[in-house]
Amino acid sequence: MSIAQYIKVIGRGKDGAKPITREQACDLFGQVLDGTVTDLEVGAFCLAMRIKGEEPHEMAGFLDATHARLNLIPAGSKPLVVLPSYNGARRLPVLTPLLAALVARRGWPVLIHGTSTETSRVFVENVLSALGTRAQTAIKPVANGEVAYVPTELLSPGLKRLLDVRRAVGLRNSSHSLVKLMNPCAGAAVIVSSYTHPEYAISMAAVFELMGSTALLLRGTEGEVVADARRLPQMDGFIAGKRITLQEGQKGTLTDLPDLPTEIDPETTAAYIQEVLAGTKPVPASMALQVEHILHLAQAS
Repeated sequence: MSIAQYIKVIGRGKDGAKPITREQACDLFGQVLDGTVTDLEVGAFCLAMRIKGEEPHEMAGFLDATHARLNLIPAGSKPLVVLPSYNGARRLPVLTPLLAALVARRGWPVLIHGTSTETSRVFVENVLSALGTRAQTAIKPVANGEVAYVPTELLSPGLKRLLDVRRAVGLRNSSHSLVKLMNPCAGAAVIVSSYTHPEYAISMAAVFELMGSTALLLRGTEGEVVADARRLPQMDGFIAGKRITLQEGQKGTLTDLPDLPTEIDPETTAAYIQEVLAGTKPVPASMALQVEHILHLAQAS
């Protein structure tokens, strides 16, 4: 099989490229995930979409193909709270494990899925390891009150291969956006997602609406899904695809700043998380609000 017919449409540059249908996008991405196309075709697809940009219905088609091939997390008695973690830390500590623990101790199952995509950052797996939480080696249900970390390759080896293309070409591709939008669960889930640039807030919201997702969308911390502890970002919710504003954002830096660690290494970050969970340091205000909004969406699922 070949995806050349699609590349001819999407690969004509920023002004000449045209969108493909949701069904065509599903077929295209499915072939890429299945590994039935050449490395040259995969590279052409990644660069073409990077230049053109994904239309919401094209991303929905990519998600359709992905969901059909995922090793899905079995459904439990409560909706699964899903925290994708693919960006890691450059300047601020990775607090995704803290967000996960705060939600889990309220009795909800929490899944963190991710993989390292660069060599120069601290990733969630490093912090979880310092906290004593190991990556799962098999797909299994997530218990209420449990935090589970599942590497991307367990969910989809094809998706992991596509994410790793970044190491070869030095650029992100459609899979890096897709992993923040997908539901890896066989049942109900709350997808917590984030963006770094304002235009992605619009496109990601449109995808959640198309997919009928239950999700929380906000501007995160260095690409992670955690509310920036120094600010109060706008938080938008989606219940079965219907959009609601959960939190109005506040411009600028908060006046009462949390005592965040100055180092971002896994051990220092883990020690800070343990202090917050033990109550010796406060939960950052924006994160405390984020937890409540996640629980609201979970209860509405």
